[in-house]
Amino acid sequence: MNPLPKPVKSPCISVCALDEDDVCTGCQRTAVEITQWGRMNDDQRRDVLRLAHERAVAQGLMLPGV
Repeated sequence: MNPLPKPVKSPCISVCALDEDDVCTGCQRTAVEITQWGRMNDDQRRDVLRLAHERAVAQGLMLPGV
């Protein structure tokens, strides 16, 4: 019996403030991504996490590949 995979967790770190591009300064998701998160499937959530990571790297908040 295979255990069910755990759902993809929200990257929210409770630092909720949108910048001038409507991107959260805490989790690097857009306002649209945040509001749609609860209706996304895990593949869509993984895509959002990848995009948020790319935004964090572009902002110099994270190193590439981390």
